[in-house]
Amino acid sequence: MKIVIIEDELPSARLLRRKLEELGYTVSAVLQTVEESIEWFMSNSDPDLLFLDIQLADGISFDILEQVKPSSAIIFTTAYDEYMLRAFKQNSIDYLLKPIEDEELENAIEKFRQFRRPNPQFDLASLQALFRNPAPTFKERFTIKIGQSLKVVTSQQVECIYSENKGTYLYTNENGNYLLDQTLDALTPQLSPKAFFRINRSTIIQFDAIKNIAVHSNARLKIYLKHYESEELIVSREKVSALKDWLDN
Repeated sequence: MKIVIIEDELPSARLLRRKLEELGYTVSAVLQTVEESIEWFMSNSDPDLLFLDIQLADGISFDILEQVKPSSAIIFTTAYDEYMLRAFKQNSIDYLLKPIEDEELENAIEKFRQFRRPNPQFDLASLQALFRNPAPTFKERFTIKIGQSLKVVTSQQVECIYSENKGTYLYTNENGNYLLDQTLDALTPQLSPKAFFRINRSTIIQFDAIKNIAVHSNARLKIYLKHYESEELIVSREKVSALKDWLDN
């Protein structure tokens, strides 16, 4: 079986090669860049199996596939997050997460040996766009100083973030109330718009914390959270329509 590795991090490439050789396979070539890989494919027959890193020093590996269109089966080696992996799964693309575990490598090769299927026909243009312009990432944790200690609060634990007396506070689903060192205006773009919504100038709420929503005066809405009861949470009139869209989506 002819195997080629395309990986720009030499330690990772050497480790993968050693693992493959320990399993009894011979690696025909280790390539590091898009340019080098295209040149190699132009003068060599396609390998049976290609281990392909995504982000290379001079581009992304999808550029190689676009130009040479190898018939090889492909196993991507990636350190990308779950968002990227969903794209792989949707396109039936095989992948191994770095650092590559021995058992996972053996399973991937055994799967190839059993099915011997060629590289699947995936939407190359969409994947190129995805990896060149990855989805934005949002704040997942808050590190809060309490005296001489630090406390970490995850975004899932947050019920609301509000401003009061020139301070910004975070309230949790464990009834914790903590002073933050950023303003609401600074925090708003850091928070996932799927999970958080700014209902007025002084309050941001978290979707999972909502207990009930009631109609309030002057075409406004009143939010009841599961634990936070300190102040009335009124959705300003100009935010009502956007809030309804947020709840629907």
